[in-house]
Amino acid sequence: MANLDDEYYTSNPDPDNPGWFQWVLRDPECYNSFLGPIIIRRGGDGLGDDIGRVRMFPERRHRNMGDVVHGGTMMGFIDCSLFAAMRVFDIGPAGPSVTLELQTHFTGAANMDEPLEARVEVTRETGRFLFMRGLVVQGDAVNNVASFTAIVKKALRPKNPDA
Repeated sequence: MANLDDEYYTSNPDPDNPGWFQWVLRDPECYNSFLGPIIIRRGGDGLGDDIGRVRMFPERRHRNMGDVVHGGTMMGFIDCSLFAAMRVFDIGPAGPSVTLELQTHFTGAANMDEPLEARVEVTRETGRFLFMRGLVVQGDAVNNVASFTAIVKKALRPKNPDA
């Protein structure tokens, strides 16, 4: 994976999940860290390489009063998954990029006892913008719990001093 974001994130192979990489923020006080451990990969399990997969593991602090994943947690996860997917697709730097628009549709409740997975697709990329969409799924039966579309304004790439 690209090293454009090495000052913001690390992405080492996850020893507990072959084929997946850990997505770890270098600054543990950053908002994104409220989600807990996140793992990422490109495609796999029958999905094409055009799908970035971002997985989080709900914890008690992520629940609402109905004992399912809180909608705010899901929206925060979806937002963070856009940037984790940028890492998966080697589009960067993701760290200083910003979300311009995020539209979310909740389609079901997310259980606390199963990982949440955002499946992110880039539908269009221009010089400064990424247009993305995806689903948040859960469980072996691929229970869709949310769908989303987003526009991300990419950060400028650093100029190559050797060019």
